[in-house]
Amino acid sequence: MQIKLSFLGAAQNVTGSCSLLEAGGARILVDCGMYQERQFRDRNWQEFPVPPGTIDAVLLTHAHVDHCGLLPRLVQQGFQGKVFSTTATAEIGKIVLLDAAKLQVEDAEYKKRRHKKEGREGKYPVEPLYTVEDVEETIPLFSPVRYEQPVPVADGIEASFHDAGHILGASMIKLTLEKNGEKRIILYSGDVGRWDKPILRNPTVFEEADYVLVESTYGDRVHEDTENINDQLADIINATHQAGGNIVVPSFSVERSQELLYHINELLQQDRIPHLMTFLDSPMAIKVTEVFNNHPEMYDQDMKEMMQRNESPFELANLTMCHTSSESKAINHIKGTVIIIAGSGMCTGGRIKHHLVNNIERPESTIMFVGYQANGTLGRIILDGTEEVRILGQMHKVRARIARVHGFSGHADRDELMRWLTSLKRPPQHVFVVHGEAESAQNFSQYIHEKTGWQSSVPQYQQTVELE
Repeated sequence: MQIKLSFLGAAQNVTGSCSLLEAGGARILVDCGMYQERQFRDRNWQEFPVPPGTIDAVLLTHAHVDHCGLLPRLVQQGFQGKVFSTTATAEIGKIVLLDAAKLQVEDAEYKKRRHKKEGREGKYPVEPLYTVEDVEETIPLFSPVRYEQPVPVADGIEASFHDAGHILGASMIKLTLEKNGEKRIILYSGDVGRWDKPILRNPTVFEEADYVLVESTYGDRVHEDTENINDQLADIINATHQAGGNIVVPSFSVERSQELLYHINELLQQDRIPHLMTFLDSPMAIKVTEVFNNHPEMYDQDMKEMMQRNESPFELANLTMCHTSSESKAINHIKGTVIIIAGSGMCTGGRIKHHLVNNIERPESTIMFVGYQANGTLGRIILDGTEEVRILGQMHKVRARIARVHGFSGHADRDELMRWLTSLKRPPQHVFVVHGEAESAQNFSQYIHEKTGWQSSVPQYQQTVELE
């Protein structure tokens, strides 16, 4: 059986995850993600390398926008097959895609007004990639499956989804291809989570695979977990409170916001921080939190016991959920220190930009990063120490304290990725290293070969390989 793999995204970069499997006349897409790095965003507008109408099915590892964000565009251009994912991924995916569509429409309208006022044209088309109507056509295509449940996705191709420990509902996908007595197993890591993290269970490990696609977001480093998350948070919150500023947290709406609330809840119970007003200023994060409440079966044992004691971290006494833009704007009129958790996590859009405008020039405020910032994103530019930054079309001096809390990462580091890979009982024929910046991916690929002797490589963007 001839098997071809094409790497259509997250190849020597982090976002835009997408790979195409062709076998036995079938075409299966694993993930269909949006690019978020500035230097690659034009790829979001490009035509798909194969006609979307010829794709039989899409398999989603999880509902982060860099893994599912181009689904409506795929549907817009002719895809009519099923989108297989876990139930939680389907529920969160609908929220994420509707939010993405609304943001794109709002951003396009805002840019049109700004460009007209400034008498210029932007680099990209001033129109949304897709609309709410496109998302509404995509939602009926979702076909939820349970963890560990094998499901036929094409003739001779069976998929099973396994807990990745990354975000709620996130999966590693095992594809089993059988024809004429031959059998091949292709394993997609998706985003590998971490062991012993709050709320979710540990990542699944596997005993066999012929080919592996493994992420490498942190493939060239080991997480700095020498400091306890609660200690770091307490120091930052207390110092900013004393200075009289705000704590502004660009946070991913899926998992990171909920995990941050978990730790704030612990600090409050231990009386280690003042009882400050805390705002979850993200309609998407609010809706995702509801999905968390609906899926206790996906919690780890500690979280289940906490919920049984009615100690939900999602119901803090001083927590305010900001649904509307007017509620969001009202935060700026509050005197004294508040905690503002807002999306997006890499500062690429959404309400966080407005909170940055109101706080980044205040030396008493703190911009606190709790997640990965991809190269080229506004979050990365700020974190790298720039003295002046462009936000919403205006330049702003960076006078606020810039802090980064280590240990929050939902991605496995180099050693944890090796722990996952070396659970295989026999060497795979080849390991393809994806979903990492070029240097990180190359270093991790080399590290795999040095430590195991396995064949490993870093595919190029749009490269196609034939598997034996």
